Amino acid sequence: MADVLVVGAGAWGTALAIHTASLGRPVTLWARDPVGAAAIAATRQNPRLPGVTLPAPIAVTAAMRPAGIVLLAVPVAYVAATAALLPAAPVLVCAKGFEAGTLRLPLETLACVRPDLQAGVLTGPNFAAEIARGLPAASVVASPDAALREHAISLLGGGALRLYGNADAIGAQVGGAAKNVIAIAAGAAIGAGFGENARAALITRGLAEIVRLAVALGGRAETVAGLSGLGDLVLTCTGAASRNFAHGLALGRGVTPDQVMAGRSHAVEGAASAAPLLARARAAGVTMPICEEVALLLTGAIGPSEALRRLISRGQTDE
Repeated sequence: MADVLVVGAGAWGTALAIHTASLGRPVTLWARDPVGAAAIAATRQNPRLPGVTLPAPIAVTAAMRPAGIVLLAVPVAYVAATAALLPAAPVLVCAKGFEAGTLRLPLETLACVRPDLQAGVLTGPNFAAEIARGLPAASVVASPDAALREHAISLLGGGALRLYGNADAIGAQVGGAAKNVIAIAAGAAIGAGFGENARAALITRGLAEIVRLAVALGGRAETVAGLSGLGDLVLTCTGAASRNFAHGLALGRGVTPDQVMAGRSHAVEGAASAAPLLARARAAGVTMPICEEVALLLTGAIGPSEALRRLISRGQTDE
């Protein structure tokens, strides 16, 4: 039986380790900080996922170990540095976003750093706390490598988590990255009191923006209509546990961008990905007006009311 190495002891990595252990798979959770790793190992608690106890079979370490498959669950900003440390094993990247500076999607970064590795992504509408509790969910293993998809699904699918395969890793990654930016817009709309009609419009027109970008980068519109696109978008724009929605909610209520960031202890991928996403879209000739307004909102250049006015006053087009 292949050993599973989960790299990244944040909430998502910890939840994936717990799910994998529930299937009876040998699993190791890697934490960057040796002190933090030792504390998690001793207490079986992770502050990033409060109220959840790690099962005894999960080994916790700060030493990189050999594995049959690796789940790389670190923020996009750390994919390159962490990938250089990985053992020679197939990798599923569990990060969502565009890398600042390079504008790369996670698999593009991995291919630059570790072209020797089989790779795919694990992505979908999943809150870490619910996966850790064993609540029902579905997700996608996306990779052009059919053998990797089949191996990963057989190893990680089961229990309350149903996994689907998809050959379109580009579309799956774009859906996972862009939905976080749209979720900030949805949160801002609710925070500013614009109502549910506005949120529904932002979700729907945001989906159209995601489709345009995915197709321009080589993905498929059908992928964005699935779990890794629409499913993840709906969850992130409506779920109370969504960090991106909460970020937008605070901005909509008048909290300044600096104040919002100062109060965050977890990564907000939509805030980090908005600028590189837009730069990648512009390079591909894709218009993303909602994401444009979110980027301005995140810098404090405009407020929610001005963003709404600018979106509503755009030139008339057919849907």
